[in-house]
Amino acid sequence: MKLLPAGLVAALLLSLPVAARAQGPGPAQSPATSDPASIPARVELHPFPSRTLPDSAFLKGEEAGQPVTLAAELRLSQASGKQPVVVLMHGSGGVGANIEPWVEQFNAMGMATLVIDGFTGRGLTSVSSDQAKLGRLNFILDIYRALDILAKHPRIDTSRIALMGFSRGGQAALYASLDRFQKMWNRSGVTFAAYVPFYPDCAISFMDETDVAGVPIRIFHGAADDYDPVSVCQPYVARLKAAGRDVVVKEYAGAEHGFDTPFPLGRVEAPTSQTVRACTIRETEPGVLTNAATGQPFTYKDACVQLGPHVGGNAEAAAAAHTDVGAFLATQFKLKP
Repeated sequence: MKLLPAGLVAALLLSLPVAARAQGPGPAQSPATSDPASIPARVELHPFPSRTLPDSAFLKGEEAGQPVTLAAELRLSQASGKQPVVVLMHGSGGVGANIEPWVEQFNAMGMATLVIDGFTGRGLTSVSSDQAKLGRLNFILDIYRALDILAKHPRIDTSRIALMGFSRGGQAALYASLDRFQKMWNRSGVTFAAYVPFYPDCAISFMDETDVAGVPIRIFHGAADDYDPVSVCQPYVARLKAAGRDVVVKEYAGAEHGFDTPFPLGRVEAPTSQTVRACTIRETEPGVLTNAATGQPFTYKDACVQLGPHVGGNAEAAAAAHTDVGAFLATQFKLKP
């Protein structure tokens, strides 16, 4: 097993800047990378307003915290007319190297993409080693606010919008489906037609958590993930299925956390990264997230918060995931071959 400094791990796997990604494709990138159809017809950068607020305020629907201006990159594909779009939400390391292959694949399929940057406008680059720097639910608010961009755009088919997120962004992509959160915070007038979380953290049980949008939720996870283990997600998935929701988990054998990054580094320890894999967190009353083991409000200083999970790209799992997600969206959005 390789051991790299935490900063280098974050930079390589989850937060490689856009400028560095432009140097060229890595060996695990999707086939769309070399496809001329993946070249966008137009690229637009959109600032949009959001807020930085504590999780307690988000859960109670309170307009607390500080206003913030964030940005999102919209790429329109070469397809004519109104286009379906995939919204992509990054993880704890910021907009990372795994995002570009997905954007190129979706553009090549005739879909637009909207990549949200939830960090730069807040003066952040990474929260992997200190998750308390930003409330976990801010990304959900950012996602809803970014929907305003798409709701008003003349080239976007608002009936065909998918939400895809990774790690912390995967958690946001999963829980953005909750009806309660939609009613409190989504004022765009449009909703998502599908939710595609990648290796999300599922440690929190929210009130009314099975009241979710009546559209497909497709979770993609690495079977070897010890950062946000799939085993932590399975109980919630079981509760959703028992409630009649359309949810499926796809596991990839031997795949670590961040397996879709285009660097096939294998298993790499992230020594200072925080994981809540050993925590059970419940919303015991509106706005109160409780550590089930202590009965006290959860904090990242709790004993259940551990360090040293693993990350790593997996070329085989990444290729399979690109195929699986592409097939799902092509069917969901009735895309022409």
